[in-house]
Parts: sequence; structure tokens; C-alpha cells
Amino acid sequence: MTATSARVRATDSDLVSGSSASSTAVRRQGRPTGFVQWQVLTARSVWTMLRQGELVVAVIAPLIFTVGFYLPLKFVMQLQGIDYAQFLMPIIVLQAMAFTAISASQRASSESLSGLNTRLQTMPVVGAVPLLSRITSGVVRSVVSLTAALGFGYVIGFRFSAGLGQAILFCAFALAISTMLSVGADAIGTLSKSPESTSQMLTLPQLILGMASCGFVPESGFPEWIRPWVRNQPISQFSFSMRDMAEGGVSFHVLWPSLIWIAGLLAVFIPLALWASSRRA
Repeated sequence: MTATSARVRATDSDLVSGSSASSTAVRRQGRPTGFVQWQVLTARSVWTMLRQGELVVAVIAPLIFTVGFYLPLKFVMQLQGIDYAQFLMPIIVLQAMAFTAISASQRASSESLSGLNTRLQTMPVVGAVPLLSRITSGVVRSVVSLTAALGFGYVIGFRFSAGLGQAILFCAFALAISTMLSVGADAIGTLSKSPESTSQMLTLPQLILGMASCGFVPESGFPEWIRPWVRNQPISQFSFSMRDMAEGGVSFHVLWPSLIWIAGLLAVFIPLALWASSRRA
């Protein structure tokens, strides 16, 4: 009788254990994968941008940059023999991409301030998914802004004269820069938790680097003492590469400083963004 009872208890234990394992398997099968979570959160971010009119702003901003940058210096540059539409187009695109990054920082700051990040951390959401969804929605906005910028550029006379391959490279390069900037801006926005201060914090460096670059005027237009900085800072290097992509095809000699800047900044921004996104408030 004792042996029989022991066998019954063992059988019951196995059934309970099997039932528990089956329930766990069902729960795991019913839990959305990281890919599905990324899709849902990205769709939510894109819908929020549509509802709040951010994509409309993404179209208007390049128009303001085009008119504001092109008209004041057009005739002065023509007197120097410079096709200013061709010369200016990279900085118009870069400013549009930087504006997208500022919007990304505001979005990250708003989500952090609202407590969404904290709620997601208490749910079975893959750690990097919220960050990836914000970056992906930023890429969507960048595509809209880049398309608008190129359209306005064609109106003022900009043309891709180096062929389709270089035009695709131009667009891919612009989106890579936008993504790199958005990763860093997302980290700053998540840590600051203040959309207003985040926007102010990122706007000033953008203006300084943009104005003190070879995106608006050639290097010869700056005083001798500041030319090394102007020539070698990232905005100028990005402008050199994109200008060659549009006009005659970029060489590796021109492209490699830009690639180093992008890789170096990503090496700093990605760990910072991951840490900020997973950090407990």
C-alpha cells in the first residue's frame, strides 16, 4: 500500500509538473515577439506624428531652410561663379536631418516624462525595442523631410549629375547621418525629461556647427585662423562628401573622414542611448 501510494503521488506530481510546463509554454507562445513589439510601438509613434502634425512640419522645415539659405546669398555666390543651388543643397538636407534629430529628442523626452518608459520596463518588452521603435519612426520622418528637401532643391535648380547610383548613395548617406544624430538626441532627451530644454540644448550646437561650416560658403570665405576648424568639423566633411555625390561622384579620399565621424559618434551614442533607455527612473 505504501509503494502504491508513493507511485500515485509521483504520478500526480508529474501531471502537475506537466500542466505547469504546458501553461508556461502557452504563455510563452502567446507573448509577442520582439519583432511584433517593435512593429506595434513603431506604428504607435508614426501615428502620433501624423496626429500631431509632425510630418507636415517635416515638409515645411526644408522649405524654410531652402528659402532662408538660398535667397540671401544667391546673387553674391553667382558673382563668384558658384552654382549656389548645387553648393547649398547638402547643408539644406543636413539641417533638415538635424531638425529630425531634435524632434526625436523631444519625443524621447516626452515619453520619459509621461512615464511610458517606466511602464514598458515593467512589462515583458525586449529591452532595446522602445529605442529601436523611436529611431525607426525618426527614419520615417527623415525620409519625408529628405524627399521634401530634394523637391525644393530641384525647384531652385539643384540636380543630380553623377548618375542614379550616386543619387541613391546621397540619400542613404543623409539617412545614415540622421539616424546617427537621432540616436544621440534620443539619449539626451531620455535623460533630460524636459522637451523644451532638450530642444534648446540641441539647437545651439546645430546652429554653430552649421554656420561655421563649408556648407554655406567656401572655406576661403572664413578668416585664416578659423579655417582648419571649419574645414575639418563634421558638418563640413559631410557637405564635401554629399556635394561630390551630387556633382561628379565621391572618392574614398573625400568620403573616409565623414565615415570616421559617423562611426566615432555612433560608438559614443549607441551605448549612451541603450543605457538611457534601460535606466530606471
